[in-house]
Amino acid sequence: MDTHQVASADDLRALIEERDAEYVVVALPDMQGLLRGKYLSRRKLLGALENGLGVPPVIFAMEPTDVLYEVVGLSDASTGFPDVPAQVIPQTLREIPWEPAHRNLFVMLTHGKEGLSFCPRSICQHVLERAGSMGFRAFTACEFEFGLFNETSSSAFQKGYRNLELTVPHKGYSVLERQNARSEFYADLLDTMRSMRIPLEAVHEEIGFPSQLEASLQYAEGLTSPDNAVMFKSFAKSVAQRRGQLLSFMARWHNEVDGNSGHIHTSLRDTDGNPVFFDGQKQHGISDLMRHFIGGLQKVLPELTVLLAPNVNSFKRFVPDRFAPTSVAWGFENRTVGIRAITGAPASQRLECRLPGADANPYLSIAATLIAGLYGIEHQIEPGPETKGNAYLQKIPAKLRLPASYAEAIERFNRSKIAREWLGNEFVETFVSGRRAQEEEFRHLITEAEVERFLELS
Repeated sequence: MDTHQVASADDLRALIEERDAEYVVVALPDMQGLLRGKYLSRRKLLGALENGLGVPPVIFAMEPTDVLYEVVGLSDASTGFPDVPAQVIPQTLREIPWEPAHRNLFVMLTHGKEGLSFCPRSICQHVLERAGSMGFRAFTACEFEFGLFNETSSSAFQKGYRNLELTVPHKGYSVLERQNARSEFYADLLDTMRSMRIPLEAVHEEIGFPSQLEASLQYAEGLTSPDNAVMFKSFAKSVAQRRGQLLSFMARWHNEVDGNSGHIHTSLRDTDGNPVFFDGQKQHGISDLMRHFIGGLQKVLPELTVLLAPNVNSFKRFVPDRFAPTSVAWGFENRTVGIRAITGAPASQRLECRLPGADANPYLSIAATLIAGLYGIEHQIEPGPETKGNAYLQKIPAKLRLPASYAEAIERFNRSKIAREWLGNEFVETFVSGRRAQEEEFRHLITEAEVERFLELS
């Protein structure tokens, strides 16, 4: 049996027995979309298929580098830091190419939509099921920009994260010489994703800064898309680290460079699989459903921006003229707006939400995009007029502008009735608590730019 044939606990159990697997790697995505897991013995994994595996919910209050914010009922000591059973998801089974056959199986865990209401994968599952109840099947695809450095985690730390060495000195958008020169990196990345059944549409040199690359994942239905996205991000970083390099999805890592985006392409089909965004009788083929989806994105996404830009650094990406949006204006094939309409054949007609950064949790950014669009369909919301030309130079209505700061985005999300209706009070309050803690921490930090400007002449 191959891993792609595994669709149930019985299938996974049979494959483990057939291959005489000694260990299986299990992982659960946290609030940031970071995979946290372990090697699990065969005996323990088979037991987890029956009874679940205890995972402490405190991981949902952890930031990268394990900074732990106090979230009441989650990370404060009064909880006792218990384990809560997480379920194995057999259909996520993949093979890690660099592991030997007796421990190369990888499978994801979830706390389930009936378990922890603040589990990001469960949140996305709930939104997808609500789309299904409206008669829609959601298809999405993520594309990620990232930086590649001739550094290791240790060398970057020893440098104080300053003067980091890029892999090339100049930008070279889609220049084949660059691709040819580091074909070994591309080969390792492409071969790893092929082995792990994470289909890529394209990988190329990007325009934002020297050593920026972009990978576009193939579209997929339902949870397969964000599952592939979180696995891609984790194992792409592993590919680089195994080569003595550092790969970063940080939203914006330097003042002189553009940010790393995590755009989401979305389309809907009916229960029979027919595309519903296309109507040949309408201008540009845009159906009423697609138009109302755009209207929903415009109305709701400003309230949900913090799900698409979850960190204080995320808002450093929203800068005019740096290929990141500053509003939810929309337009045809326009990369200066937040919502790009891509028209064509019925099956390829879609919307690109350009708000998310590469640092966003794919489960939450996809959930936010679907919530907004489905709300627009449900309430038949009409979008504003198409934006033509450079949106950065135009006067955009206040209701279409993104929150001006991280703090404002957090509070708008907290006040959002739509967020609480679709995501539940517990998730909103848990997420807001962690984001407020991050905002407060960084608000009090002194930056190098402040010291340079004020130390001598103040």
